[in-house]
Amino acid sequence: MTLQTALSGLLGAQTGLNTVSNDLANASTTAFKSQTALFSDIYPANQSNVPGIGVATSAITSDLTQGSLVATGNPLDAAIQGNGYFVVSENGQQQYTRDGSFQLNTQGQLVSATGAQVMGYAQTAAGTLSATLSPITVNTGALGANPTGTLGLTLNLNSGDPVIPATTAFNAADPTTYDEATSVVAYDSLGNANRVGLYFVQNPAAVGGAGTPSWTVYAQPETAGGAAIGTPQTLTTLNFSTSGQLSSGSPASLNVAWGNGAANSAIQFNLTGTTMGAQGFAVAGITNDGYQPGNYSGTTISSTGGLVSTYSNGQTLSAGSLSLANFINPNGLQPVTGNLFAASQTSGQPVLDVAGTGQAGLVSGGNLEQSNASTSSLLVSLIQYQQAYQANTSVIQTEQQDSTRLTQI
Repeated sequence: MTLQTALSGLLGAQTGLNTVSNDLANASTTAFKSQTALFSDIYPANQSNVPGIGVATSAITSDLTQGSLVATGNPLDAAIQGNGYFVVSENGQQQYTRDGSFQLNTQGQLVSATGAQVMGYAQTAAGTLSATLSPITVNTGALGANPTGTLGLTLNLNSGDPVIPATTAFNAADPTTYDEATSVVAYDSLGNANRVGLYFVQNPAAVGGAGTPSWTVYAQPETAGGAAIGTPQTLTTLNFSTSGQLSSGSPASLNVAWGNGAANSAIQFNLTGTTMGAQGFAVAGITNDGYQPGNYSGTTISSTGGLVSTYSNGQTLSAGSLSLANFINPNGLQPVTGNLFAASQTSGQPVLDVAGTGQAGLVSGGNLEQSNASTSSLLVSLIQYQQAYQANTSVIQTEQQDSTRLTQI
């Protein structure tokens, strides 16, 4: 019986050594969770007042506390601050990890260091997140041009500018036929940065009604090279209240046939917010929903797990958001090779959320979570298990010597 007891102690010490050795080996593994071997004593069944007959390994538990975060310089790396696991899929099998060492494969899919697809919620055409979990794909190709459809223009018109007689014919080449001028960029379907010249004429009061100020706005489209396209068009007449607030004339539409192979444009000018008063002419603000083509520059991950790609034309594009999984009993997760965990009956099924919602923590882009294994504590445990192993070995050797003497009597 002594031999059996010592053998169980030897096996228990070996289990402890294996556990500690694995923790030490993974002290530098990203997001590794250290483990602890738990033991229970063994007593003969239905007997009392007898010594125990050894030890058994009852469980090996994982320490799920968060490791320290370290900046990596890779914007695609991600660390979870708080609860949750990234969701990955490899060969159709869904697994979970705290290791956010992510990169893009040749198809633009976000993948883990082992090549597993990182799962999340894709951005829909309507600008919302899909409700279905799927691989996250980033557009690493060129972003096509978007023709200008709406131009927002806020102006300050000078009430002190001369009133142009109604009999004066507008001529863009003659500054005496208008009061102020400016220009805005309008992108065509090919991405050419064409310009539209805008000319402002303060009308006699009678044109807008008694005591109501008004301005006529002319538009002259131009090619990217500066050549005029067609003749000037009357864009709109801006009417103002006696306090200088715009009362009508916005929005206004301008149809342009660029004649350079691009599609014709219908541009809506939104002049809301334009004022008139005793101040100098000024352009207070411009917005433009058009842009030129652009090449992929990079992707960053936000605190809520959103992936935003930037392009050389200054545009951004959302690829969706990472999904974080939480479990009723995370200690029940089954560790598997590759810094991964698999769900089990003990852990329960995953509860999926976007970072920062529900029980899910936040995401720190450009950082990785370090291992939570404490080398100093593990070295102490290693010595203790070595001593236990040696002690049980001595008991077995003594038992063997006693058995040999008995056979010799």
